[in-house]
Amino acid sequence: MLQMKLCGDLILREKCAPITEITPDVLDIMDEMVGMMHDQSGVGLAAPQVGQLKRFLVMMNPDDNHVFKMINPKILSRSEDVCTMEEGCLSVLGNDNLPVYANVTRPSSVDVEWTDENGKTLRAEMSGLPARIVQHETDHLDGVLFIDYLSPVHREMLMRKVRKRK
Repeated sequence: MLQMKLCGDLILREKCAPITEITPDVLDIMDEMVGMMHDQSGVGLAAPQVGQLKRFLVMMNPDDNHVFKMINPKILSRSEDVCTMEEGCLSVLGNDNLPVYANVTRPSSVDVEWTDENGKTLRAEMSGLPARIVQHETDHLDGVLFIDYLSPVHREMLMRKVRKRK
């Protein structure tokens, strides 16, 4: 059974290794991650958040509930136009055991390529919430958290809520 890694766990700051073979173990972990994501009312979950230092993630398009299982995802391009939206993370919880949120500015759309669970290479232009989610989750694969986009003052304010939890 997978366990959620929380802010402060050093695994969340590691860069993940590419998947070289889609094994039954990887597929089982992705299935379990989808369940965890749904159970915690999340829209995305990356491998390091469950202790796996491999380049894969699961995410859901909130508009149609379609679940993506992405192996070795790569953002090929990002739009010049940006938007600011509130973001939270299942690994960054406050003292109420719920995610803490902050406004983050990111590109409005991205072109992303990945391998699906059947080994097929897929590519999609994503905008709106799916673009935000895939950027957030691919950041996890590089050891980056959404709090890294905040100013030092905003990051400290948010981290006070996280530290109260401990």
